[in-house]
Amino acid sequence: MTAAAAVAAALAAPQAALAHGIVGKQDLPIPRWLFAWAAAVVLIASFVGLASLWPRPRLERVRARVLLRSPAVLEWLCGAVGIAVYGFIVYAGFAGTQTATANIVPTWVFVVFWVGIPFLSLLFGDVFRPFNPWRAFGRASGWVLRRAAGGRMPEPIAYPDWLGRWPAAFGVLAFAWVELVYVNRDDPSTLAVLIVAYTVFQLVGMSLFGEERWTRNGDAFAVYFGIFARLSPLRWADRALGVRTPLGGAPALEPRAGTVALLCTMIGTTSFDGFSNSTLWSGPNDMSQHLTNTFVKLGLHQEAAVQGAYTVGLLMMVALIAIVFWIGIAGMRTVGGGESAPALARRFVHSLIPIAAAYVVAHYFSLVAYQGQAMGYLISDPLGHGANWFGTASATIDYNVVSATGVWYVQVAALVIGHVCGLVLAHDRALVMWSRPSQAMRSQYWMLAVMVGFTSLGLWILSASAQ
Repeated sequence: MTAAAAVAAALAAPQAALAHGIVGKQDLPIPRWLFAWAAAVVLIASFVGLASLWPRPRLERVRARVLLRSPAVLEWLCGAVGIAVYGFIVYAGFAGTQTATANIVPTWVFVVFWVGIPFLSLLFGDVFRPFNPWRAFGRASGWVLRRAAGGRMPEPIAYPDWLGRWPAAFGVLAFAWVELVYVNRDDPSTLAVLIVAYTVFQLVGMSLFGEERWTRNGDAFAVYFGIFARLSPLRWADRALGVRTPLGGAPALEPRAGTVALLCTMIGTTSFDGFSNSTLWSGPNDMSQHLTNTFVKLGLHQEAAVQGAYTVGLLMMVALIAIVFWIGIAGMRTVGGGESAPALARRFVHSLIPIAAAYVVAHYFSLVAYQGQAMGYLISDPLGHGANWFGTASATIDYNVVSATGVWYVQVAALVIGHVCGLVLAHDRALVMWSRPSQAMRSQYWMLAVMVGFTSLGLWILSASAQ
């Protein structure tokens, strides 16, 4: 039994190179409870300020002012770059060393791609779209097939309204499962196989429904990054760069089927990443061990039992986020207006975008700050074969680039700012839905409670991860 427990602990522990735990938060300059109270006070003060200083909607019809336009050839060049990077990452996964810390693939996938692009999207808009290799594959293959068929290609079938963004929601959940549950997640060749499998899935979707419609609904990464880009003051569309009011792109999010599930999945998976590092989940006599033992008793071997336990934890955290949001929606219905709960959820789902962004920044900032530096030596020796292409193979990670206290301040600031932005978006939408300002304000008491709850949960996860 002792040996089995040791195996379970080894399987459940994050790999050193890609550990997502938040470092150093036990060295806070002030008590944790003070952070929590301060965050709640800021949210309440913001709520009061919105009531008096924001009497009419300002974000519902924001238009971007075009700054510059780019030629069509530039979009094709960006797509070619995306395909080239994609091809090299797949090649490195198969041809490079299978040591996670020495091969570029795990760091590229989990740090640069999954975390770095959302950070860039928040600042610079949807930077992923022109470089999206799957979109580029779809456009290029479609062009070739049309040329070969003399322009007599059949029209793609209509994209079902009921399907909406459900493929993207399941795709984000699947990637999170690989990142947080799958025991071989940092194996370069396994990641390369998964990348190729995802490519096949995308090409099938684009061939059925068309490149553009599928990319906007079924490409999990394109949808995921594009949602964060809605908060940016920069907007890339129709080969033009425009500037708009920050947050101005969020209200325009079309509430298609699966959008609520997608946002709850985005927040819930990030929350579980932090929660899985807490003592409540992985400490002595923890929840994960109890769940693992339950699966072992059901007949699963140890590795599968650990993965089963983490799968249950992941789904439970997503469900918790959804429950909190739906409680707020149910409360808003008591104000009146005749809207059904699903309709209200779709109307206010865009207010979850800043919360999802806040959780990503708060949880992954230390990963980007520290593990992101690994790209310094990995670009010189991406296959782990001893090369030194750019003279940086001997570079190391400087853990003093940001202090532990500095990490804490960034994380807490991200959570507070994100939730204030969520309040702003919800308040702005309420002013549109309820003609009387008093009704709009009463409806937002519930959203204030939701935002305080999400803030408290985020702060607790950050604190618990440091224990």
